[in-house]
Amino acid sequence: MRFVLTVALIWTVLRALSTVLLVELADNWQDPSVYDDPGVPRYFQFATLWDGQWYEEIATEGYPEELPVGVTGAVRQNAWAFYPIFPFLARTLTAATGQPFAVTGTVVAVLLGYAAAIVVAGLLRERVGTAAALAGVTLLGAYPTSPTFQVAYTESLALLLLAAGLWLLVRRRWLAAGGVALLTGLARPVGLPLGLVALVAVVVRVRRRHEEPVTRGEYAAMAASLAACGLAGLVWPTIAWLRTGVPDAYTQTMSAWRRGEPVTPFWPTIDRVQWLFGDTAGLVVLATGLLLLVVAVAGPWARGLGPELRTWCLGYVLYLFAALDPWTSIYRYLMLLFPLFVVMVGGGWSRDDPRAGRVPRWLMVVRTAAITVLFLGWQVWWGWELFMFVPPQDNPP
Repeated sequence: MRFVLTVALIWTVLRALSTVLLVELADNWQDPSVYDDPGVPRYFQFATLWDGQWYEEIATEGYPEELPVGVTGAVRQNAWAFYPIFPFLARTLTAATGQPFAVTGTVVAVLLGYAAAIVVAGLLRERVGTAAALAGVTLLGAYPTSPTFQVAYTESLALLLLAAGLWLLVRRRWLAAGGVALLTGLARPVGLPLGLVALVAVVVRVRRRHEEPVTRGEYAAMAASLAACGLAGLVWPTIAWLRTGVPDAYTQTMSAWRRGEPVTPFWPTIDRVQWLFGDTAGLVVLATGLLLLVVAVAGPWARGLGPELRTWCLGYVLYLFAALDPWTSIYRYLMLLFPLFVVMVGGGWSRDDPRAGRVPRWLMVVRTAAITVLFLGWQVWWGWELFMFVPPQDNPP
């Protein structure tokens, strides 16, 4: 209980700092033309900018029965790009309290954020110990885009389901992990990299069958977990198809955010880094970043994370590389790489590795404090440059 209370205290302090930033931006710097309800405090209306507006539309109006199209016949941006669990939770709270989505969406995000922080902390504590777990949660709570844990975004929900799924796989709770994986299919498209983690967890378990025999029931449970992870990526596209009558409704909708261009694996990332840094330099930057990730995750300094969390870090980045059209939202997406925060402070050593004792507790605290200060400063930049909306058009957070 003391550990949970410590995590909650850390999270509360960091959320309070983010609240100060958001209130300052909402009250004194945000163009007031975005506010349309004088009865709702500006903070809550500010918290529903960007994706929050889509979730509000879903919570209040539902999903369109027909895909909207432009004058050229191409599908326009629409609500089918956004997953339903978060807005439906906010809708339920609205029905229970009578409060508008601006309030209930924010409250749901905050509550889910606390739950996610506790689950992340428990998972990390089981792998690397209490001190490293608290350091990891601190950096997660201070991360530049951590204000999204208290606005109408799905970061809190995604983190909670992801951490729960990873923890269940670590504990070999195969059926429960499969159930959580299916839920991610209605919350955030992370089922595919989570499936890779499940596959590695199964392989690790089977390789230990001589020391720990595997029963037929466990084999069946492992197969069901793998199947659930595979199905997670198909759940929402299938629902969109059934509701609209268009087999590729989800894919066409996602293409609308790319100006109608088809989703081509890997190429958008390569094209983006080449645009930013030049043809050759961009490839060098991309290759260097991937190499640094492999070194960070594969080295003995990350062995304490275990095969599941290490696989997640590699698999999730590979998924982003293949599926993402990277731009300013990349800051948010990288937040799910929370196991790397433990490595950053030197807490990722295996506890039975004699070299782990070479990282004194005070040094971990100093590293955590230094990176936290850096992240909080970066958070101010993120809120000012990306989350605050500058009409008529701006880069999304």
